[in-house]
Amino acid sequence: MSTFADEITWQSELFASSTVPYDDPRPGRGSKAPTYDGIDDQLTDARSRLHRISPRAAFQEVLHQRAVLVDIRPAAQRAAEGEVAPSLAPLVVERNVLEWRFDPRHEARLPLAHPDLRVIVLCQEGYTSSLAADSLARIGVWRATDVIGGFAAWRAFGLPVAGDAPS
Repeated sequence: MSTFADEITWQSELFASSTVPYDDPRPGRGSKAPTYDGIDDQLTDARSRLHRISPRAAFQEVLHQRAVLVDIRPAAQRAAEGEVAPSLAPLVVERNVLEWRFDPRHEARLPLAHPDLRVIVLCQEGYTSSLAADSLARIGVWRATDVIGGFAAWRAFGLPVAGDAPS
């Protein structure tokens, strides 16, 4: 009976020294990708390409159907912290599948995915959403942006959240 371990071809040279067993960087675009001096540097770079908006501006755009609001927070965080009011039709697309759902060329895209779609990304405090919006812009969703301060700021500004009575 064959086991999974029997099917593995070990590359023992990987364990022969503490250094990488090859000198050349990986071929392709990955070897030319920017590197950063930590996550704060990466965040600053991502934000340099975005026109971030306030919670109130995001609310206005969504209210007048000029944008789609996309909440990328995991279910547990939405349950603990709250959600944008359903009347605004926010999309919940967790971070781990965001690019696949909005890449207009991909088979896993949402029906509304389009390069010209105005996507406003929302996370809890406005950090992860900046990286996510920049990622969308880099795959061609050029009008993507995020909410400064995230859902915490949305709520602090008194904007509609789930459970609010309609006015």
